[in-house]
Amino acid sequence: MEEPLVPLVPMSHTAHIRSHRKPRRNAPSLAMRAGVAGGVLSTLVVAAAAGSASAAEPVTQTMELPTLTADLANQVAQSADATQQAAADYQLQAERDAAAAKAAKQAKADLADAKKKAEAKKKAEAARKAAAADAVSRSSARTTLSASASTSTNVVAPASGSVATVVAFLKAQVGDAYVMGGTGPNAWDCSGLVQAAFKQVGVDLPRVSQDQSVSGTPVSLSNVQVGDILYWGSAGSAYHVGVYIGNGQYLDAANPSKGVVIQDLSGYPATGAVRVL
Repeated sequence: MEEPLVPLVPMSHTAHIRSHRKPRRNAPSLAMRAGVAGGVLSTLVVAAAAGSASAAEPVTQTMELPTLTADLANQVAQSADATQQAAADYQLQAERDAAAAKAAKQAKADLADAKKKAEAKKKAEAARKAAAADAVSRSSARTTLSASASTSTNVVAPASGSVATVVAFLKAQVGDAYVMGGTGPNAWDCSGLVQAAFKQVGVDLPRVSQDQSVSGTPVSLSNVQVGDILYWGSAGSAYHVGVYIGNGQYLDAANPSKGVVIQDLSGYPATGAVRVL
């Protein structure tokens, strides 16, 4: 019997090297690979079909989102503009209110200032008229005194101890203070001093200058004598009194700045005189 022939298969020149040998593929691994490849291809086909179907359908939901976003942005912008405008209007109104309040305050102040100036002007005018009237009165009195001096240079006190006592008491008080309502012994007002002086000789005079100006016998300034009471203002409403002591002088409790002093009648002419001794 002949032995069967074994076919010879050419081998690679590196076949004898173990790492260079090609692994043999068995049937199960080839089948697995074929199945995996088929599954991948099926998945790709399904995905491609789904993509084609989706691309064929109109896209509606994705187009609405930009529209809604734009509307919302417009609303936000309009709201912001409205808020800003409201704030601007409020600030403008506040500024107008403040300006109106300031103008009203200034107008009130101007009115008060105008009234004050008008009142001051009125008082100044009244004072000017009073000063003019007083100047006329003094001028007339100076004229009378000048005429009296030309006819009688010296006025001699009457020979009476009572008058001398009055004058001596008055001169003893020179330098005392003037105090409204004062009746001595170291502070006087005009009528308090005159009352105390005549009380030294037993003559009780009224307390105030208004009443003293009408006590006794009225005499003209041209005939005034030592011991006569001089007054300033109208008889019965005189505002000041003093006593004539001769040589064109009188003694009085003048005012808080001067106190009790001797003054020249020509510097402040009296309105009238009365004689009680």
